[in-house]
Parts: sequence; structure tokens; C-alpha cells
Amino acid sequence: MTRRTLRMRPRRAAVFSLHTSPLEQPGTGDAGGMNVYIAQTARRLAEFGTEVEIFTRATSSDIPPVAELAPGVIVRNVVAGPFEGLDKNDLPSQLCAFSAGALRVEARHEPGHYDIVHSHYWLSGQVGWLARERWGVPLVHTAHTLAKVKNAALAEGDAPEPRVRVIGEEQVVAQADRLVANTEFEARELVERYGADPEAVATIPPGVDLDRFTPGDRARARASLGLRTDSVVLAFVGRIQPLKAPDVLLRATAELLARHPELRERLVVLVVGGPSGSGLERPRALQELAAGLGITDVVRFLPPQGGDALTAVYRAADAVAVPSYNESFGLVALEAQACGTPVVAAAVGGLPVAVDDGVSGLLVHGHETGQWADALASIVRDPALRDRLAGATTAHADRFSWERTTEALLDTYAQAKMAFHSQLPIREVTA
Repeated sequence: MTRRTLRMRPRRAAVFSLHTSPLEQPGTGDAGGMNVYIAQTARRLAEFGTEVEIFTRATSSDIPPVAELAPGVIVRNVVAGPFEGLDKNDLPSQLCAFSAGALRVEARHEPGHYDIVHSHYWLSGQVGWLARERWGVPLVHTAHTLAKVKNAALAEGDAPEPRVRVIGEEQVVAQADRLVANTEFEARELVERYGADPEAVATIPPGVDLDRFTPGDRARARASLGLRTDSVVLAFVGRIQPLKAPDVLLRATAELLARHPELRERLVVLVVGGPSGSGLERPRALQELAAGLGITDVVRFLPPQGGDALTAVYRAADAVAVPSYNESFGLVALEAQACGTPVVAAAVGGLPVAVDDGVSGLLVHGHETGQWADALASIVRDPALRDRLAGATTAHADRFSWERTTEALLDTYAQAKMAFHSQLPIREVTA
């Protein structure tokens, strides 16, 4: 890191997260890993000396216009459209209103109040693009998910991402001064599918809260969930929607019980989360599937969990399943491993980075029921394998921390500022 890079780190960052607030509980609606990412990096940016103002859309009249997330971090709830009744696909109609609200905030300050804009997801990128031009500051953009990638690996029955999103992403990629990718895989997708300049793409893996997510007493965790100490526990944590594929876990569970009926009296499958996205069209579809498969006696549905309750879920499980069809990274996988629990994950997106295959967990190449039943059976029926994998989880998770992520973001912000200012026209000075 050069002195110039340190000197170019921002004093104050405007962060745009239009469609979901970092104050919301992950696991339902549109709240997920992106919420965790924004909240965790914002806290640490402030600790490193960069003040952060997060702009999000107000979804209730009860929400104050400004809320403090942490010292040095505030969340601005911008009124843009009705408080309720809008899903993510309706939000492009509110880009103008949201942009106007953000620009009004900046207009109350002296010029140069913000010296970097970081947008998250394509909707925020559209607003960030406008702010870049109006405020004369560089734009850093993190996509989190990409429409072209999602559409190439759709879950059965899931609707493709609309053309308006594809166009919007292409525009933001072209205009951003720096693009942040979670993995090398995502970086390649930005270059190959969106024509991004490779020099403008920074690969920065997300982190995990290593203070909160730690190994603990499994028996105590199970007791807190009302589970027997000798239970065999599988868990899914995340939004209930086709993309996240919790149905894959349920179908594999039914196959596992068909092969090994002796597991039935001890097996418990925890499904933790709420309906989201296209999953809202049939919010009880997963319960209906469990009934159709004849496994309602072993499946327990829990609402989204946070804090110690979420940590208890991870610690209680013999394995956490992440069967997504697409995952830009997979924070759930890291959180579970930080708690000492191995992960069985689909070998898609960033999950091959989040999970060390054969060391801290198992990767499954595909979503076929038999494959998943094989992988789950290898863990629940082989305690030695389970223990070997569990023994390597924390060492793998320790490679990722929000401090490392934030340090890399600060360097990327500095690079974006240098690139942006090098493009500005040189003003002639007259005597």
C-alpha cells in the first residue's frame, strides 16, 4: 500500500442500498447476505476512519428518516413510492423519486461532502451512476448477483430476470469506476458476459463475523432448540425461494430416509427463513412439499433467526446444506463453518471458494436428488468423516474476515478516486 493510496482513502462514503435496508433481519423478503455485507463493512469503514451514510428506501411510516447503525454509520430512509405493496420488480419505477431524495440530502451540504459512492445491486447502481455525474465523485459498484448468470442457471419453475435488469446492469458496469466481485468466478462473468474492463474489476471476498460465529457446546445448542442430544440434525438457513433450492434438501431427505429408515426416529431437518422473491407466490409450497414427501415428522420450519439464536442453529447441526442454483458467494456457508459445522453445498458461483471441498465440507456437482442424498448420508452415517470435516471448518473460515474485506474496499476506493480524477479535464489557469 503506497502513501498516495492511504492519502486517497475517502473521508465520507455514500452507500446506496435501494431495495433492502441493512437494518432488516436477513432471511426473509429481500433481506439476505447483501444486508449483512453492507452492515458489516459499514461498521468497519467507520472504525477505519471513513464515515458512512447508507441510503435505502423507506418501507414504513414508522421508520425515522435517519437511524444510527453504529458509531460513524447512519441509515437514511428515503421516501420513494408507497411504503408497502412494492416488490423488487416494481422498484425501477421509483428510481427517479429515490434519486431525487438522495440528491436533496447532498444539496444541504457543502460541495464535496461525499468523496465516494458505493452502490449495491443494479437498482442502486442506477442511482449511483447519477450521483457520480452530479456530485463529481467516483462510483464503486458491487452487483451481488447478476441477471445473466442467474438466467443461465434457473431453478425449475423460477422466472428469468427481466430484460430491464440486464440493460441496467450493462449500463452500470460501463459507468462504474471500479467493480467489486466476490470471487474470481464473478470477476470473469463481469468481463465475459458484461464486457467489463478487467483493470476496473477488484476481487474482494466477503467476510464472516469471527467474534459472533464461533464453535460452542452442541448439546446446549440443541437443548435451546428443543432437540435431543442424540439427534441427527441437518439445517438450511436462508430465504425460501426457488433460487436457494431448499426443496433439494427436502427431496434428498426423503431419499435418505427411504434408504436408511432407521434414521427416522433421530433425524431433524431445520428450515430457517421466510418466503422471498418468487417464493412469495406460494409461501407454503415448501410445507406442502414436505407433506407430499411424507417427511413432515422430521422437518421443522423456523422463522429467520439472528444473533445467538442463529449461532445456536449452526452449532446444533451435523451439517448445513446450501443447495442454491446460484450464489455469488454464500455467507451462510462461512458462518456455519466458523461455528465448527461442515457444509454440503452446490458447486456453483462462489461456493467453491466459501467451502473447501473434502476438507471443510462437501461440494455437490448438480441438484439431482440421489447426489444430495449420497452427500448427506456420507456425513450423517460416518461420524469419523463428519468429525474430520468439522475439525477443519474454523481454520477455513478464519481466512475470511470483515476487517480484511474492508481494508481491500478502502484500497479499491482509493484506486477509484485516482482513476476518476485522472479522467477529469485539466483546467486552464489564466493570469
